[in-house]
Amino acid sequence: MVTRLFVPPRDLLSELEPAAERLLNRHLGIAKEWFPHDYIPYSVGRDFDKDPWTPDQPRISGVAQIAFEVNLLTEDNLPSYHREIHRMFGGGDGAWINWVNRWTAEEGRHAIVLRDYLVVTRNIDPYALERSRMNQLQTAYSHDDNGNVLRGLAYVAFQELATRISHRNTGRYSSDPVADRIMDRIAADENLHMVFYRDMLSEAIVLDPSAAVHAIVDEILAFQMPGAGMENFTRKAAQIARAGIYDLRIHHDEVLWPLLRHWGVFELTNLDVSAEVCREDLRRFLADLDAQASRFEARRNAILERQASGTS
Repeated sequence: MVTRLFVPPRDLLSELEPAAERLLNRHLGIAKEWFPHDYIPYSVGRDFDKDPWTPDQPRISGVAQIAFEVNLLTEDNLPSYHREIHRMFGGGDGAWINWVNRWTAEEGRHAIVLRDYLVVTRNIDPYALERSRMNQLQTAYSHDDNGNVLRGLAYVAFQELATRISHRNTGRYSSDPVADRIMDRIAADENLHMVFYRDMLSEAIVLDPSAAVHAIVDEILAFQMPGAGMENFTRKAAQIARAGIYDLRIHHDEVLWPLLRHWGVFELTNLDVSAEVCREDLRRFLADLDAQASRFEARRNAILERQASGTS
């Protein structure tokens, strides 16, 4: 009888702790302090009991309103995200929990500044917005990663980059300099968060490239934006896509591929057989997503051309 030695599962969080401390310190040295109230034009505010909100008051367009609502309700779900990120990375003391707490504190400013902007400028129905917030937080959010640290890192890297782009494009689409400045500030935070997670996963790839490839591919194939659980999200996401704020082309070209190139996913060597199969699955998925994005762009361009020519 052959005696097999027991090999305990890898504790990647502990192995990655020195890198987490280094990257947290780098983040703290780069992150800029800012204050939500500095971005809000309070001088245009009016009392709602004396001057109730009416649908003619918003200055931003319908699609911009939808994008702002989706972005704010996404940010509003911070209690769920904190629970999830603490579950993924927050066990014990040290750099990981310090990062979790710092990330949560920074993310908390985003909902504050977005809500104050929308309410003070009356760019959205405040009663409907509050009802949506109540619904969204009770729906909550959870990430199905089966406790896989690498999948957690992959998800937050993709999600932070996607959110950065969505926020930035929403600000530009609004044609409101105040909104554009706010979204630019939030996007800068999201970019630094993405860089932390991106570089943490780079460190993990060095430790276990095959497991990291599995995690990256699994996450890409199952990826959903964190707002996917909100009411009427599919319809709202379609309107946002038609406006070019966040669509399949952006997801393919500006979210997936930049991170895949940074990690060198298709250049990694010495992968196990299963990881090689996963990588081939990813090649096919990306090719199909690229084709879907091209078809969507063609349909959107055809609609815009018909609208410009005055035909139905």
